[in-house]
Amino acid sequence: MSRLDETFDALGPDEKAMGLFLTDGFPNPDATVPLLHAIDRGGADFIELGMPFSDPLAEGRPIQRASARALSHGVTLPDTLQTVEAFREDSDTPLLLMGYVNPVFKYGVDAFCRDAAEAGVDGLILPDLPPQESDALCDAAAAHGLELVFLIAPNTSDERIRVVDERATGFVYAVSVTGLTGSDLAETPSVDEYLMHARDFVAQNPLLVGFGIKTHDDAMELSRHTDGFIVGSALINRVEALWEDSERSTTDRLDTVEGFARHLKSGTPVPTPQPNPA
Repeated sequence: MSRLDETFDALGPDEKAMGLFLTDGFPNPDATVPLLHAIDRGGADFIELGMPFSDPLAEGRPIQRASARALSHGVTLPDTLQTVEAFREDSDTPLLLMGYVNPVFKYGVDAFCRDAAEAGVDGLILPDLPPQESDALCDAAAAHGLELVFLIAPNTSDERIRVVDERATGFVYAVSVTGLTGSDLAETPSVDEYLMHARDFVAQNPLLVGFGIKTHDDAMELSRHTDGFIVGSALINRVEALWEDSERSTTDRLDTVEGFARHLKSGTPVPTPQPNPA
């Protein structure tokens, strides 16, 4: 059984799995691993680590900025695998790489899956790879023990949802809105009906929802018909603001991020970071 499967199986009654997304190399390369451990301590059931890319077409402005910032630091795909190795030294929390297919093709699909698995990666999310065109990735991922996640959206047909469920091995990622990461949930009043409908067609995998979740209440409301939720842009915004505040110490920043993760999972109040003592 994979680490991801074990995580889903270990959830308590009515407990929702929480996945948190952070871009590798953001806000700077030295901060990524400590941040991963902070959200791990805060209760992340699994982590998505973003592979920086110049054209992240599914992302809103927060994650676009995070990717551009990481690229400005010269972060590469091999660097991201090294980040996974460093995180894996002190944690068994499932970690999936999220990104876009061009860098994977350039790296070599089989070589990438091999090196990712050796680094400690548990699965892959590549939003721009259609499931019908994923044979090479599916074969390589299976050969190296990696889970695959595919996405659905409110405009996904029933037949395509079935195909996604058949192809996925980790979970099915239900995008809450027909839009970008960080979109406003209020723009999609029918999201509840969409998720109830998707629940009827996803039979082989856990169903998780993401895009637009900013608070614990958002997460609980949106995941009523799913097995869990994923938060990315709200975390990126929090990290960006903390690292731009020069009065905050690194410890305060990490403690605040840990507290934000805990809030998302359990509803505990978000701590207010304290400035450096004068």
